[in-house]
Amino acid sequence: MRLMFSVGLTALLLMSGCSKDKDVEPPAELTKFEGTLPIKKIWGDNLGGGKKAVVLRLGLGPALDGGVVFAASHKGEVIAVTVDTGKQVWLKKLKAPLSAGPAAGSGLVVVGSSKGVVIALDERTGAENWRARLNSELLSAPAIGDKVVVIRSVDGRLHGLEYATGKEIWSVEQQVPRLSLRGTATPVISKDVAISGFDNGKVMAVNLSTGDTVWDTALASPHGRTELDRLVDVDSAVSVVGDNVFAAGFQGRTAMLALDSGQIWWAHDMSSYRGLNVDGDNLYVTQSDGVIVAMRQRDGSELWRNDRLKLRGVSTPVETSTAVVVGDFKGYLHWLDKNTGALIARERVAKFRVGNEPVALGDTVVVLDDDGKMAAYRANPSAAKPPGVSNPATQPIAPPAPPPKKKKDKDKK
Repeated sequence: MRLMFSVGLTALLLMSGCSKDKDVEPPAELTKFEGTLPIKKIWGDNLGGGKKAVVLRLGLGPALDGGVVFAASHKGEVIAVTVDTGKQVWLKKLKAPLSAGPAAGSGLVVVGSSKGVVIALDERTGAENWRARLNSELLSAPAIGDKVVVIRSVDGRLHGLEYATGKEIWSVEQQVPRLSLRGTATPVISKDVAISGFDNGKVMAVNLSTGDTVWDTALASPHGRTELDRLVDVDSAVSVVGDNVFAAGFQGRTAMLALDSGQIWWAHDMSSYRGLNVDGDNLYVTQSDGVIVAMRQRDGSELWRNDRLKLRGVSTPVETSTAVVVGDFKGYLHWLDKNTGALIARERVAKFRVGNEPVALGDTVVVLDDDGKMAAYRANPSAAKPPGVSNPATQPIAPPAPPPKKKKDKDKK
């Protein structure tokens, strides 16, 4: 029998060193700080989720494509709204307990259910294109290519479905440990391969057309006396930049791999089940303990780390033009300065956990909490205050400039 742990509970037990002789370390309390980045809420919506959806820890997060945000609820609603205004484009009610997605791209919006059903909708209208049935629960968004839709299932399989019909054209499998974290990695399509992490600590690339294995690399190997010690799940999506792949695993490593071969160029011990995000030069990792770390892509050297959100169930980071944004288990969004890691803004979405990665377009961030509340926030970097500078309205008025000396005084000199 295979067991799946609630990821939040497992992480707290492992990271805090819980035992009969030790107290459990509590989540970091939020402290006041001087916000320097102006944030404005531009719209909000409510899909609804309920206590059942919150407890199940579903893989339902927003998706963004072409200026439209797509979101889904466990009760079967899929909605499309404009990112700028929140105006509804369409709403589709499906008779399925949705648990994965949506993903959007190439004209499709694709979701998955806890009963293993994959549903593809037309991106413009919400009309249903096809359904496909797999034999396992789905807990992460698929990847959509021009000809193939790729999705992970909790039984350790990666499936390739035909874009037009949903017919399965290939399936590959990795061995699944008896005990694992609840969740699966979102696959990523790059060039002619699909790349995904697995619960056994491996990252695998397969040919998009045939499903043949291109490479198979162990990001971490299980070790330890107990099954909890031996958890090495790669439950987060990799990021691809050029010819490099960046990946992170639980109780394992954060590493840079070659896209063509899977060879590890550099790796650092760093436990993460939330994963990472990248910009042009750096990568940002949410560790399992909630500490956020910035690293250089080229060599993995550390730039900064922020531990002020430790053990707060912090989400995968998403990057904007000047900040890194994460959500936490109390429904807060936090903006961190890209260069220093300092907290520069904070907003509360709701009282429920932000378990899945927000999405961003420019300086607009869209977030969906575990109870189905979705909201968009826009930052204004051009109005940001330098660190340590108070509100200009409260600044002392500068003394007037001294009057110019009279000409006769100058003549006397």
